Amino acid sequence: MTAKIVELQRRLQHQFSDISLLHRALTHRSFSLDHYERLEFLGDSVLSLAVSDLLYARLSSLPEGDLSRVRANLVKQDTLHQLAVGLGLSEVIKLGEGEVQSGGQKRPSILADALEAIIGAVYLDAGFPPAQALVHRLYKAVEINPQMQAIGKDAKTELQEWLQGRKMKLPTYTVVGTIGAAHKQSFDVECEIPELRLAERGIGGSRRAGEQAAAHAMLQTLKAKANK
Repeated sequence: MTAKIVELQRRLQHQFSDISLLHRALTHRSFSLDHYERLEFLGDSVLSLAVSDLLYARLSSLPEGDLSRVRANLVKQDTLHQLAVGLGLSEVIKLGEGEVQSGGQKRPSILADALEAIIGAVYLDAGFPPAQALVHRLYKAVEINPQMQAIGKDAKTELQEWLQGRKMKLPTYTVVGTIGAAHKQSFDVECEIPELRLAERGIGGSRRAGEQAAAHAMLQTLKAKANK
């Protein structure tokens, strides 16, 4: 175990029982087939639940729609990137040569995804309470207040609020394909609303960006139908 990995565990305040989980969480697909994307998928859900619990306790007077908007601001790429930088993930992320040459160690999407993967790794290593505690520690220095609801909505949040306002289930997002070489990969994502029998797709430079593009396409379809 390298000194940097030991130091990262100290900053996380979590000692891994299965250190291979942490190594996988720090491995980009350009470096190895044993990469972090499945852990990122899991960590995204764990993060959302932990942040939702945090907001439910701290902002008890806010209605559902405003809580969703505040949460969107806390789990967006920019916020996760800043938290990842604070943990020093750029120093330990494992990337292929092409990704390194293109500046991947400082790319916000890669660092944000790796942080989600680490949260997923902690969940698998020790369960939800330690993963939740990690999320709470990460956001301890982040200012959380009701005014965050005034920040502009992203496409996923806007779509979620549109559906919630009509008592409908949230959309599902599925990566249906990837395009390009590992160090310049784009994600083709499908956004589906089963109740409306609608599906739209979008492409982005990360899974998160692809989801936003797909949500935007879905919103455009919904608005077009409403205007008919």
